[in-house]
Amino acid sequence: MPSRRTVLAAGAGLTAALGAGGPARAGDERRLRRIVAGMTLEDKVGQVFVSRVFGHSATAPDAADAEANLRELGVRSAAELVERYRVGGVVYFSWAHNTRDPRQVAELSDGVQRAALARPGGLPVLVATDQEHGAVCRIGRPATLFPGAMAIGAGGSPADARTLGLIAGRELRAMGVRQDYSPVADVNVDPANPVIGVRSFGAGPRAVADLVAAEVRGYQASGVAATAKHFPGHGDTAVDSHTGFPVITHSRAEWEALDAVPFRAAVAAGVDAIMTAHILVPALDDSGDPATLSHPIVTGLLREHLGYDGVVVTDALDMAGVRTRYGDDRVPVLALKAGVDQLLNPPDLRVAWHAVLAAVRDGELGEPRLDASVLRILRLKERLGLLDRPYAGTAGVDRTVGAPAHRAAADGIAERTTTLLVNEGTEGTVLPLSPRTRPRLLVAGADPASPSGTTGPPTGVLATAMTELGFAATALPTGVAPSDAVIARAVAAAGEADAVVVGTYDVTADSAQRTLVERLLATGRPVVAVALRNPYDIAHLPGVRACLATYCWTDVALRAAARVIAGAVAPRGRLPVPVPRADDPARTLFPIGHGLSY
Repeated sequence: MPSRRTVLAAGAGLTAALGAGGPARAGDERRLRRIVAGMTLEDKVGQVFVSRVFGHSATAPDAADAEANLRELGVRSAAELVERYRVGGVVYFSWAHNTRDPRQVAELSDGVQRAALARPGGLPVLVATDQEHGAVCRIGRPATLFPGAMAIGAGGSPADARTLGLIAGRELRAMGVRQDYSPVADVNVDPANPVIGVRSFGAGPRAVADLVAAEVRGYQASGVAATAKHFPGHGDTAVDSHTGFPVITHSRAEWEALDAVPFRAAVAAGVDAIMTAHILVPALDDSGDPATLSHPIVTGLLREHLGYDGVVVTDALDMAGVRTRYGDDRVPVLALKAGVDQLLNPPDLRVAWHAVLAAVRDGELGEPRLDASVLRILRLKERLGLLDRPYAGTAGVDRTVGAPAHRAAADGIAERTTTLLVNEGTEGTVLPLSPRTRPRLLVAGADPASPSGTTGPPTGVLATAMTELGFAATALPTGVAPSDAVIARAVAAAGEADAVVVGTYDVTADSAQRTLVERLLATGRPVVAVALRNPYDIAHLPGVRACLATYCWTDVALRAAARVIAGAVAPRGRLPVPVPRADDPARTLFPIGHGLSY
């Protein structure tokens, strides 16, 4: 069994030779294969697992739920979990469980690495997270938070997408995170998609492809592995694969023309990893198995048809979409047989780990097949420099994470992506509102639960930003389902204001939010609607004469919206998706590319 010194020596000097996305030279490949040949079967099984870790410290869980989760796995700390199951990767999921502040995250990452390398023959761990930006952020402030993918789609700038990947990657790397489950490569063609939506760059496959490739290149330049997801394409689903089993009815020709386009671009850009989807696509595999467990999809389409030989990671294995047909002991084995390399977050690591070990020992899963996945994982770790430099340290964390230049870049991108959908009043345009006379402004509307790291609910953030711009702004949150009494209170407050800004969130035809907006309009005050998530809200608000789409309710998007409302900057975003009419969804209210300016 090779020692840590032998492993690191075998990898020495490979980083420069491999380059981001590049193939290994023959001599370097032989060294990596020797590492695999020297590993025990248990070490190899561990390498293909990416497990959640519990707690904010590698050695001392600091919450009862962390202790309980660890106890179920028969361990007492994240370090012991890494040591016992020899996992090749870990994933951070939330502020509550792992990511309180940048220095703490870096220390957790280094603690995990120390535990992995303490074992004889131990290899560095690939630390990952799900930092898409926008609606999905696992690491919050003071990290720089960017607008989400659909906002980037509204900006239409590959340069901005690359900047996002570069800056986000630099900050993640400073905290010891070397793999990001981003960008989303799904083409969102269903306005009612319950799980992708604004996480997608848009509905145009070529535009999505260009932005996916640009973001991938940004992450590559930062030294962090990007992960394009969710193959073969999750953009046309009416079911959330976290809670059910979505079925995609696209034909093979439709898949080639729509869903495959961004993944082809990601492969051409040298993407480091691709994540599978727990979806059923009968035209691609009529077995009834989800794509994650489908050999025709993972090996046939992704490996052979698209020519991808990098790391393939499953979506989380605790999701309902992959657990509908098979038990938790079968899913990881079937995923490996399908052609994946990394098994993400099984619901019971102990069960999954032993199931894979038994499958190899029993001959169901050939050890050469396991070796191929381990080799791909090691190539990625080496390419990222982990075999030589596994530790993040804390020396550069404070000056890198949330650096002023990074925040300024995020603010600029947010300004370029804010989209003005409607701006028409009886006496000219409603926007911009002038702060010159310090008008009284009511900021009302939905306050959805915000992603990690926001400074407050949307109404509060918007009101503060408008006050800083010269308005006398008051926040009145009404929630996403305001009662009659709450609506009446908002209407009364509007009577004392000069203008109203109302945030909306997933408005429907029978939504109480729609009633709120209609009652506010009836006061005669100028009303500006801000769609805090889906731009489709405007279809249900026919009386609104001014509406902005921000595509997310994070601080960076809301501050940009405030500057647009006040006329400090002009709106420049253009819809990356069509908005269908509410009364006739087959007809388009606003097409792709629609957007007004001052």
